[in-house]
Amino acid sequence: MSLNFLKLNESKTEIIVFGSSDVPNTHHGNSSVLFSSVKSCVKNLGVLFDSALKFDRQINLVVKSCFYQLRALAKVKTFLSFKHFETAIHAFISFRLDYCNSLYLGINSSSISRLQMVQNAAARLLTGVRKHEHITSVLRSLHWLPVRFRIDFKVLMLVFKCLNGLAPSYLSDLCEYHPERTLRSANQSLLTVPKSKLKSRGDRAFAIAAPKLWNKLPIHIKTAPTLHIFKSKLKTYLFNIAYDS
Repeated sequence: MSLNFLKLNESKTEIIVFGSSDVPNTHHGNSSVLFSSVKSCVKNLGVLFDSALKFDRQINLVVKSCFYQLRALAKVKTFLSFKHFETAIHAFISFRLDYCNSLYLGINSSSISRLQMVQNAAARLLTGVRKHEHITSVLRSLHWLPVRFRIDFKVLMLVFKCLNGLAPSYLSDLCEYHPERTLRSANQSLLTVPKSKLKSRGDRAFAIAAPKLWNKLPIHIKTAPTLHIFKSKLKTYLFNIAYDS
């Protein structure tokens, strides 16, 4: 770290170990790291990372924050038009559900269900639909993608940016086309999917999960000429899958 002019700040720096917790103390330049005090969960850019990458505490925080905001929004609903209230829902709820949601790719379905519960509650508050009534048709009428598909949407948007020079090189380098060969798949814009040894973590890495999602897209979406057109076609495609239309 000293070679890069970096130094650990004992009062601010948080360290987390991914893997075995039985790791001896080590030294980084002039700083000594005591692994006995290493945290099981750290915050980076407002996201809580746990050593197992399950994001349980992060999702707990998002759900708690969203329901707090929904209770506050319910008090001002009568003062706003439907359009303006929907804008408020997106600003206070959808924003929290979408923030860094690409990290949720591959997490267990129960965690996704908790986030979906928040979106369902937001849709009920906006439209006035009661708890016992089905929510799927309401989400469809609002043109809201379910949480699981919003995650896929975010990842695929990032892949398109990587392939079109709109993303940082450290991400673009992870997306590579198949070597050109005289195969039927040569014109399908397929990306190379690296092998992984760990399904619970390795298969969720961007370099592996993102190409898998991309390769499933129809060719007319992958070859969209601009980001705006790709975004529109992708949302329509995912919307049709989500609601079987």
